[in-house]
Amino acid sequence: MTAKIVKNEKNTVTMEFSIPKEEFQDAINQSYKKNKNYFTVQGFRKGKAPRKVIEAHYGKGVFLEDAIEFAFPPAYRAAVEETKIDAVTRPDLEKVDEVSEDGATFIVKVGVRPEVTLGEYKGTEIDGLEPVISDEDIDAKLKEMQNQNARMIDSDEAPAKDGDTVNIDYEGFVDGEAFDGGKDTGYSLELGSHTFIPGFEEQLVGAKVGDDVEVKVTFPEEYHAEELKGKEAVFKVKVNGVQTKELPELDDEFAKDVSEFDTLDELKKDVSEKLEKEKRQQLRYDAENKVMEKAIETAEMEISDLMMEEEIDRSVEQMEQQMQGQGISLDDYLKYTGSDREKFRETMRPEAERNIKAEMVLSAIAEAEKIEATEEEMDAEIKTYADAFQHEFESYKEKLDDRMRGYIEAGVKRKKTVDFLVDAAEQK
Repeated sequence: MTAKIVKNEKNTVTMEFSIPKEEFQDAINQSYKKNKNYFTVQGFRKGKAPRKVIEAHYGKGVFLEDAIEFAFPPAYRAAVEETKIDAVTRPDLEKVDEVSEDGATFIVKVGVRPEVTLGEYKGTEIDGLEPVISDEDIDAKLKEMQNQNARMIDSDEAPAKDGDTVNIDYEGFVDGEAFDGGKDTGYSLELGSHTFIPGFEEQLVGAKVGDDVEVKVTFPEEYHAEELKGKEAVFKVKVNGVQTKELPELDDEFAKDVSEFDTLDELKKDVSEKLEKEKRQQLRYDAENKVMEKAIETAEMEISDLMMEEEIDRSVEQMEQQMQGQGISLDDYLKYTGSDREKFRETMRPEAERNIKAEMVLSAIAEAEKIEATEEEMDAEIKTYADAFQHEFESYKEKLDDRMRGYIEAGVKRKKTVDFLVDAAEQK
């Protein structure tokens, strides 16, 4: 194996490496074994013709294409080890030179880990991490529970008020012409919920069952439908029904109905504890984001195009999987929103850049602060994976390959580094 770096520009390395004859012959033999059943040679049963005979009939290069596929991965790994580059992307095979039975030469581009110059990552100002739960917080949560358990009472005579639900038929017009998506029947709308265009719901306050109401609104400039942005519209609305919420009393009976508790005081205590837990988690989440943003903003690095494109590929792939789970393809979604894959990739670029910088910065801080994953921490994390897959811990641990173990170790170090940054922050 001979490998050399031809060029290193903006953390993209162009590397050249050759495979000697003996190793390439092994790859050609692998290609022969894979493909021999596809060739017919007179005098031999299918799959029984020797390699030299097949090459004589079909040409010496008949097995070279697959041989390259077999030869490239181990040769690339050896070249990375020989040149001691810290590759962080998949190799981009640019050219295959001098391919013959005597060997092959590959030229590849690969993104390497950028050098990170850390800025000031300690002492970030964050909010206190201990939550304070007020009586108003508890009352608001109980009010929410009241609303969730309210009864809806038909109100045939009284005018609709804020908080009531109206059942309506409507059709919208712009410049006197009906527009797509502007019509529905039997729609239930809670007044004050801000579900519709600003100004729509307010004009239905005071309406009664059977009323015809003409609602005039202006579509927001940032409205999703391009042809309606900023346009004035008139909706013809028929009020079919009005329902008023009847809230249950906040008492011991309410506590029994909505929870496992016998008294309102017990319910309030439980609500307080849950709010405290939620707020503590939110404060921690906000603190972690803040220290990370500070560390990223003050750091300097140059990210290769290959690294950026690969991260965008990963983000797009995740988005496609999420959409498939919801029964829609990414292409259908883009068509519906008037976009395309190129534009969509550009929208993913800022997040991809942030993800890369976060990973690089955390890795650099971990190295600077000598943060390592202990055996106990590794075991605890491995156990969470074993439990998730319903495997026995020791058996799962023994079967872990180096790649998965490295992935788990990186996750432990990442978490410890974020914890370090929060601990090194200054609470208000």
